[in-house]
Parts: sequence; structure tokens; C-alpha cells
Amino acid sequence: MLQRIKQDWFSNIRADVLAGITTVLALIPDSLAFAFIAGVNPMISIISSISILVLISIFGGRPAMVSTTAGSMAVLMTALVATHGVEYLFAATILTGIIQYLMGRFKMGRWMSFVPHSVITGFINSLAILIFISQLRYFENQSWGMYAMVIGTLVMIYVIPKFFKAIPSPLLAVVAMTLLVVFVPGSLQTVGDIAAIDTSSVNWFHIPMVPFTFETLIIILPVALSLAVVGYSETLLTQTIIDEMTDTKSDKDKEMRGQGIANTVTGFVGGMAGCALIAESAINVKVGGRGRLSTLVAAVMLLLMVFVLDDLLNIIPIAALVGVMMMVCIEVFDWSYIRHIRSKPFAHTFIMVVTVIVMVTTHNLALGVIVGVLMSVIVYAYRSASHLDIEKETNDNLSVYRVKGQLFFVSSNALLDSIDFTDEANKVQLDLSSAHVWDHTAKQTLDKIVTRLSEKGKEVEVVSPRKQSA
Repeated sequence: MLQRIKQDWFSNIRADVLAGITTVLALIPDSLAFAFIAGVNPMISIISSISILVLISIFGGRPAMVSTTAGSMAVLMTALVATHGVEYLFAATILTGIIQYLMGRFKMGRWMSFVPHSVITGFINSLAILIFISQLRYFENQSWGMYAMVIGTLVMIYVIPKFFKAIPSPLLAVVAMTLLVVFVPGSLQTVGDIAAIDTSSVNWFHIPMVPFTFETLIIILPVALSLAVVGYSETLLTQTIIDEMTDTKSDKDKEMRGQGIANTVTGFVGGMAGCALIAESAINVKVGGRGRLSTLVAAVMLLLMVFVLDDLLNIIPIAALVGVMMMVCIEVFDWSYIRHIRSKPFAHTFIMVVTVIVMVTTHNLALGVIVGVLMSVIVYAYRSASHLDIEKETNDNLSVYRVKGQLFFVSSNALLDSIDFTDEANKVQLDLSSAHVWDHTAKQTLDKIVTRLSEKGKEVEVVSPRKQSA
């Protein structure tokens, strides 16, 4: 136990601290943006991010993965806030956490194994595209200096590591650009220009001021279920990606329980529900974050910057933070897939492209995953049906049909079509010892075959040693 704690918290102290500081710089503008999407006070998003970061660093199943408020979840909150007010959002956040905790308790993390690699690739590429699109709003009505600083930030991020690796280059780039804004005043937009951060409105314990009635439950339950499902999808897909990036394995069910605890508590501090973020998680890992300390440091730094270093926070140029997010787009996008796309199966590529199109056009990550998985199921069903092998042997007065493959709603008609009901043999044997009967449709097809053969006066025997098929 002590060895595990040491490994998770203190095996990578210096890199985790620097990674946490770097990550929070990218987190600030996103937290503000998510508040605008949901239609709530910016401080609600910031406090929520601090709360979720602290709790997920302790209870989460994937060290170094960053979970805070998220745009995909903020979109689902807009109508509830506009119609019923922010107090109902706090109640929905608590219920979301409870549902997610139950997801983890009932081990629903295993369902993520049903998401094929083509959908995961589409998810990664969609997020890179959506992050890029989300940053374009900061260029509206800006001078050439904005473009120059973004390019300068990117150059520093990629050039500095060639000569100096002790401090993450994104952190150095943001510091350098902030100093440039201080000593060379201009008209560049800063964090302080986006939103006025009022810490006086913070309430560290808050019971939602809603009627504790069945009617309230009916109002918040659909929203909470949607938030829980989207949070489940984005969190566990991000977890899979971070596992691959770090070449480690983590507990998905524990992560869902951790997300549940984090969101439940966050609802009681007047916050909005959140989940894992691929952009910030990728930054954290890319600059060296590996332990739980990295996310805890991010939470502490965000707390300090908002409540103590607010003057410093307000002068950070948005262009520098946009440059960091552009770096994330470049690093997250699966360029190797594009380079080797000709060698990929057409079905795999088609599913990936459709997943990307659905996610980017709807901005709904869960919908994209669902569409991708359904398409994969259809492709798998078609391929399984095409591999059904039926051999007929006639010996004296006996006809034997040996069936090999998967019998289900797609392939069962192929078996029906292959039966010769006019055969002169008096005995017919259906040998299913090398087949698997999966569903009710296949069972009905077999019943239909047996019935029709029996009506022809034939003696029918079904050989099926498999318990499932029997």
C-alpha cells in the first residue's frame, strides 16, 4: 500500500510539479469558455475545476489525467440553466456524480472495450479539430500582433527543447510572452479582458436551493443522465489514450467512481459537472506529468492564480495560451494514421471518417462514439455473415448439412436458402457442432427448417453439443 502511494504521488515530483503548472495555463481560458457555454458565472466553472482536480487526484483511477469542467458537458447544461436557473444545475451535478459512481461500482468500465480502434482514432482526431476550431474565436478583430505571438509561442515550444529541457517549453513560452506584453505594451487581448473574476461570490459549501420533490427529480434526471453518459464516454476514451501515451494500464471502474465522487462533491460547492479533458491531459503527459501530484499541483496553482495572483493572471496574453492549445492540436492529431491511410482497411477508415464528421458537425462526442460503434457492429455482422460455411453431404438415405460460423439475424437466411426441401433423402441432419447460434432470429430460422422438413415427412436431427446453441 505504501509502495503504491509512493509510486502514484512521489516518484516523479519535479516533473509533476512543472507539468501541473504548465497544464493550468491551458486550463484557465477553457474554464472561462465553458462557463459562457453553460450560461453561468465564470467563477462557477473555475471553482468546479479546482474541486474536480483535487478530488480526482485522490480518488481517480488514472494518475496524471486532468479532469475539470468540459465543453461537451457544458453544452448539455445550457437549456437547464436558461429554463430553471443555476440551482437546478447544482442539483443535476450532484445526481450526475451519483450516477457515475454507480457506473463504476457496477463495473461499467468494461464496456469501453467494445469501442473499436477506428472509433478511438476518430475521437482523437475530432478532439484535435474541435480544439483548433474553438481557438479561432480569439482571432476575431485582432491585429497582426495576435498572429505573430501565436507563431512565436509555437516556435518557442518546439525549439527550446532542442537546447533546454529542464523546464517544459510551453511554460517558458507563456512566461516569455507575458513579459513581452508587460514591457512592450500593445493592444493584445489578455485573460483579464475575457472575464471579470469575482472571488467574493464563492461559497465553499452550498446545498442546492431547489424543492426536494419528485417534480424536481423529473426535471434534472434527463440532464444528469446525459451528463453522466457523455462524461463516461469522454473520460474513459481519454483514459484509453493516456494509457497508450504512457504505456501503462489503469482502472476504468475506479476512475468512474472517482469522477462520481468529484462531481457529487462539486455540486455541493456550487459547481458544474465535469470530466476528463484530452487537451489538458495530453499537455500534462507531454511535459512529463505521470503522477497524481501533477493534477493536485494544477488545482493548487489554479486556486493561487485566482485568489492570490489574480493580477498576474489577468495580464497573461490570450495569444500565448492559444499557441499552447495549437500545440495540443498538433500533438493529439493522429498524423501517422493519415500517412499510412492507404494501408488501412477501407471499412476502418470509413468508420473513422464518419465518426469525425459526426463529432465535428454536432460537437457531440457521445453521439459520434455511438454512431461509430453502431457502424462497427454492422460491419462485423456483415463480415461474420459472409464467413458462414455450409457443406452438404448425401449418403444413402441421409442428407447432412454441416454448418460452420456464426448464426444470427444476418446470416440465418443463408442457412434457410441452402436447405433443399425437395431432397429425396428421408433423414436430414443439421450439424451445428462448429456453429454458434446467437439470437432468437437464428433459433426461429432453425425451427422453421425443422418444421418444413417434418411436414415433408422427413426425420430431422439437430446436432449441437454447445450448451449456448442448445
